[in-house]
Amino acid sequence: MQPSKWDLILDRKPVPLQAHLLEEVAQLFAQDLARWPPRIEDFDPVTGQKLSELLAEAPLAPDPRLFVEAFALTRFDLGRELEAFDDSLRNGRWMTSGLAAKDKAMLLFLSRFMAEQLLGLAEFTEGRLTRAHLLDVLSRTERHFFARGPLS
Repeated sequence: MQPSKWDLILDRKPVPLQAHLLEEVAQLFAQDLARWPPRIEDFDPVTGQKLSELLAEAPLAPDPRLFVEAFALTRFDLGRELEAFDDSLRNGRWMTSGLAAKDKAMLLFLSRFMAEQLLGLAEFTEGRLTRAHLLDVLSRTERHFFARGPLS
């Protein structure tokens, strides 16, 4: 007997709704990060300047190594590994990947942007997504982001 075209679907294990949500969010977030500059609708509280105006000074997408380091810093931030976060910045550990001191501002922006986006998701779900879930989304996002190839 020949298998039905529906056998593949029926033989799959069901995916829990939350796992599906985390995967979908990660794919969308990776797509958003791949578009440069990211859509920003915020103001810098220190200068009062629109962040989108600040990004206009950097119209070209950052070096992919900057994203690698930003994902690492965001992971420290969301995981509340503040000593590791501070150590990385204070001792310039992020420069071992070949980044220069001039990249620090963009690194801080990207890591803060990623953390804020994920914390906003937790807030939107009224705390149903924990920091462990956010770290999972971050890991999935990183995988999708780098699988996509160059930034657009």
